[in-house]
Amino acid sequence: MLRPLLRASSAAASTVLNASGYVTARRQATVSSKFTGKVTEVLIEEGMQVEADQVLARLDDSNIRTSMALAEAQLVSTRTSLKETEALLTEAHANLRRTRNLLERGLSSEAEMDGARAAAGSLEAQYERKQADVRVAERQVDVYRQQLEDTVIRAPFAGVVVAKNAQPGEMISPV
Repeated sequence: MLRPLLRASSAAASTVLNASGYVTARRQATVSSKFTGKVTEVLIEEGMQVEADQVLARLDDSNIRTSMALAEAQLVSTRTSLKETEALLTEAHANLRRTRNLLERGLSSEAEMDGARAAAGSLEAQYERKQADVRVAERQVDVYRQQLEDTVIRAPFAGVVVAKNAQPGEMISPV
């Protein structure tokens, strides 16, 4: 039976790999805001490790918060107006039914029926318009909510901060 004997050669055991080159990142991104704004807070330093979606900086959001509060108040007002129109529409439908019953019994005129029908139709149109107004107001609140979120600058992926090019009080822009 053959038994091979394996030994490391002294030349292979003492070989050291010497190399030179560059270390480059697989992913690199310049992170900036989506709009021009004043930096209020910078939460990173060069060389710092960050996680994906970690907050890096914040921009001044005072004007957007004020606009969002106005949009939310308009939404409440629009919803209230819709409820008012809904109540008036319910009353108009009841009046239309009563007028129709009276007309069938000969106790009401065609003119009164026409008036009740017109009132109900007008309120139905107002109700539909106010439903659309509520949807528009909701979208406006969504727009301001997104703008508010855009004042927070986040890391697109985990990595190491190479450079910090903004300080609190500076104006920055997307470019």
